[in-house]
Amino acid sequence: MEAKIVKQLITCTCSGTMTVDSDALSRATGLDVAPACSALCTREIETAAKGLTHGETMIACQQEARVFAELADELNVDPAPLVDLRDRAGWTADESSTLPKMAALLAEARLPAAPEKTMDVTSEGLCLVLGPAEAALSAAEALSAYLSVTVVLDSPDDVPPGDPERRGYDITIGRVRGATGALGGFRVRLDAVQELSPAGRGMQDTSAPRDGGQAACDIILDLRGTTPLFPAHEKREGYLRADPTHPPALAAAMVAASHLVGTFEQTLYVRAEPALCAHSRAGQTGCTRCLDLCPTGAILPAGDHVTVDPMICAGCGACSSACPSGAISYDAPPVATTLSRVQTMARAYLAAGGSDPRLLVVDAHGAEMIRLAARYGDGLPADVVPLEMPALAAFGHAETLAALAAGFAEVAILPGPKADLDAIAAQTALAAAIADGRVLLLDLADPDALSQTLFTGVPKPATHSPVRPLGTRRQVTRQAARALNPDTAQIPLPDGAPYGAVLVDTDACTLCLSCVSLCPSGALGDNPDLPQLRFQEDACLQCGLCAHICPEDAITYAPRLDLSPQALEQVVLNEEEPFACIECGTLFGVKSTVERVMDKLAGHSMFAQGDALKMIQMCDDCRVNAQYHSQNNPFTVGERPKPRTTDDYLTKRRDH
Repeated sequence: MEAKIVKQLITCTCSGTMTVDSDALSRATGLDVAPACSALCTREIETAAKGLTHGETMIACQQEARVFAELADELNVDPAPLVDLRDRAGWTADESSTLPKMAALLAEARLPAAPEKTMDVTSEGLCLVLGPAEAALSAAEALSAYLSVTVVLDSPDDVPPGDPERRGYDITIGRVRGATGALGGFRVRLDAVQELSPAGRGMQDTSAPRDGGQAACDIILDLRGTTPLFPAHEKREGYLRADPTHPPALAAAMVAASHLVGTFEQTLYVRAEPALCAHSRAGQTGCTRCLDLCPTGAILPAGDHVTVDPMICAGCGACSSACPSGAISYDAPPVATTLSRVQTMARAYLAAGGSDPRLLVVDAHGAEMIRLAARYGDGLPADVVPLEMPALAAFGHAETLAALAAGFAEVAILPGPKADLDAIAAQTALAAAIADGRVLLLDLADPDALSQTLFTGVPKPATHSPVRPLGTRRQVTRQAARALNPDTAQIPLPDGAPYGAVLVDTDACTLCLSCVSLCPSGALGDNPDLPQLRFQEDACLQCGLCAHICPEDAITYAPRLDLSPQALEQVVLNEEEPFACIECGTLFGVKSTVERVMDKLAGHSMFAQGDALKMIQMCDDCRVNAQYHSQNNPFTVGERPKPRTTDDYLTKRRDH
């Protein structure tokens, strides 16, 4: 991954409120760092202008991004990349050197941004307004100048008097039963639908009620004040919900609706690899981790795998962290980009002379807490390096372990109020079990409490040499775990972990090998030459398919992470003596199974005569041969009658 072409860094002490050692920073980063300004965004703006004109310049002041963007526009040049050193490093009560942290933040800022993948969504402004008559009609009247509005009312009595042709909106009578879709493609199901007749005098006539009606629209303005139409409704694009008795909320929703006309870009948050999915096989359900976690219902079963609706996906990232096989991975930014960020920051921090850094992973809410703590409180300790993620749940156990393996002594996760706390807590617990507790989940909402917690916390020093694992999330986890636990062979994990062993009750197992045929990862295998059930623990996803399909209920699981070389090899879980064909001696089947079948069929009428029971002791070829030469065998019915053809009929006519 190539870094951005940045050769010069312009810094600022923000009116002397922070210290910047330009020479030391230049040595640590390899950049040309001029003496720090004190008022770069105001009286020393010419310094920024020269840097922008020169190009290949980074400005260490993200707080005044708008000022520098306007300056670049005036100069007709590309905006310079910005990095925040003030709030995240400069403004702190810690008297220790912040040079290593600044070097880490600059190294991370110089990494190229991953290209964003999007799809176009078109909204023509078809808006459906739901709710009580007074609020819904008032909203429709206001929105009719911007959108094509249809109001759904509960009763014909709610229809306002007046000439319907002079209204700027349509009215439908019905009862909302449910809805699907998102911005630009909603489908609303209605019962008791009555259509208004434009003909006649006086109040408008209506048709007879009918159920099962549907209405298509681009936008839904829900003013009912009852249960939302969608789970995690605040994340559903195009679905606006407001309390009709709260004027500010109602006004905000109407303003938002009026702007939802045109073509928009919908971010594609995840990448799916259906072939890797362990959701189901042969009608048996296995892994449901992503289905259980998705707050919006964007993930649905689709045969043996799952499918993700990009219009409904809100990009929380929980599915990527929990997926055991990599069938779903976060793509905004990709997992590889996140791993590169944490590894680059750790490497730069240590190279600048720092030791035992701590990583603080935050979302937008946490980033604002850091800014408030810096401006009004003690800020962050010098050894705490913040990393902002667009979706905190996407930073799972693999990313956490990669950060620790790269040199961080501790990783702290600070979820905001909109984060999926259950998903994050599960990933944190899994990472903590593997990393001997070097992972913290901070349940804090006060900036001062954040500073106090971090200043009083003292992590255990890192004792391993930094490593930077590559590969899939499972491979990264295993490599990082081995670096963090060099003297440990097995690590017990919480229930539901995607790593572990398959345990087989050999007394119950009949070696039917149903589990082998359904295993989606190839962790379970057979031996074509012997009755054996083989297992490779490193490949096991703990998806549950083998336990569900086992007819003898002989399979259970042991969640753990086996770091020994044996986990990469196939081991025999169960084996039995093969049975030799009594005719040719070929090995086939399992001896105990053949004997059990013979015992059960010994008294059966179909096997009471002759040598019928012996056929069970024969291989396929010998069984067919014995059947062919036996008495009353269906193959000895004589020669088949010769079919009559047209020539036969014509010959018969000529003979007569």
